[in-house]
Amino acid sequence: MSKPSVLFVCVHNAGRSQMAAGWLRHLAGDAVEVRSAGSEPKDQINPVAVEAMREVGIDITGAIPQKLEYDVAQDSDVIVTMGCGDACPVFPGKRYEDWELTDPAGQPIEVVRQVRDEIRGRVEKLVAELRTA
Repeated sequence: MSKPSVLFVCVHNAGRSQMAAGWLRHLAGDAVEVRSAGSEPKDQINPVAVEAMREVGIDITGAIPQKLEYDVAQDSDVIVTMGCGDACPVFPGKRYEDWELTDPAGQPIEVVRQVRDEIRGRVEKLVAELRTA
């Protein structure tokens, strides 16, 4: 059996989806294929999100915001959306989750830490569910 793939999608692929991808890589190791993308990607990751993740020992500085591609979404087992609305494609038979999270863009580090911690809890739950599936 191949390992499951999870795609995290938000508008800019610069904050929430990158933090979620960082958490999933950290918590699941190579047991899960981790992907992230955005409907309108920025040219770089939110530096406050990078700092918030660095505080918990996770380095996301090497991640580059990616454009959401149809094939990547179609080939993912789980698609987690975070505020991308109608820009996110829907494929029959895929598992979808929509995580309502504060957008960290322009937010102070205190708010981004709260978002980071909320994402961690959701990713931990997702990892546990993937392990029992």
